[in-house]
Amino acid sequence: MAEMKTSDIRAMSPDQMEDAILNLKKERFNLRFQRATGQLENTSRLKEARRDIARIKTIAAQQRAKNK
Repeated sequence: MAEMKTSDIRAMSPDQMEDAILNLKKERFNLRFQRATGQLENTSRLKEARRDIARIKTIAAQQRAKNK
């Protein structure tokens, strides 16, 4: 999974954002296990997943604030 673009995230519904966060958290969990067992090849993906989660949460918070 490649890094998510803000324009793609802004086009998502709140439910889609929650699903994306859940999927990224699962992926991050699996990546941490791969790193611990020495199977992880693309170590930068951990950082990308963490930032994607933060990006989605930030945009979701902005949209909630705008709708109030």
